[in-house]
Amino acid sequence: MKILYRIYQCVVMLPLLVISTIITSLTVGLGCMLGGHWWGYYPARIWGKFVCWITMVKVTVEGKENIDSKKPYVFVANHQSAYDIFVAYGYLGHSFRWMMKKSLEKIPFVGWSCKRAGMVFVDNSSPATIKETMAIARRQLQNEMSLIVFPEGTRSWNGKLSPFKKGAYLLAVQFGLPIVPVTIDGAFDVMPRFKKLPKWGHVKLTIHKPIMPPEGGFRVKDIMQETYDIIHSALPEKDK
Repeated sequence: MKILYRIYQCVVMLPLLVISTIITSLTVGLGCMLGGHWWGYYPARIWGKFVCWITMVKVTVEGKENIDSKKPYVFVANHQSAYDIFVAYGYLGHSFRWMMKKSLEKIPFVGWSCKRAGMVFVDNSSPATIKETMAIARRQLQNEMSLIVFPEGTRSWNGKLSPFKKGAYLLAVQFGLPIVPVTIDGAFDVMPRFKKLPKWGHVKLTIHKPIMPPEGGFRVKDIMQETYDIIHSALPEKDK
């Protein structure tokens, strides 16, 4: 069975992953050049679901009723795997833009399309570039566009939750936007950091209730801890 699956991965899955990614990147990039927020999200949503299908990964979602597709949020999610991207695109059910590492801008086709779509590339190389990154993110939020951030800053090495960084929270505080914690469970088993290809499995996406800004606004340390606890609570014991 493992041999047959390995053949499927190499002969069918990998070529389809590459082809679908190139087609989606070109569609998003060219569409965004024509104008409209639609192109920056919906082609990628189809791509995310398609990738989950060809990799034989079942995705279940809880909490869709907690968010309004017409309202902007700052989504904060744990980062178990590169597979989180497919799951979020395909099943979050809300238009958004990513805050992502600057290094991803160099990926052929993908970096170009993400730039055209208005993704926020995070550059921590100097105080000036950090300031520029935050300014770009602010422009997106001013346009009532939601952002999704992995506050751990990098993929997990073991599936467990790491401490959060405060960048996303500073934006939410400044704009008074609701923060939506999102728990991704199972993506590490499907595609751990040290693997190049995903395997079949099951991923659960839990969309928690938005945390509304209190009077006087969020306190960064408090909201970081609250969202950490909420995301942590929906993980199985082995990933806590």
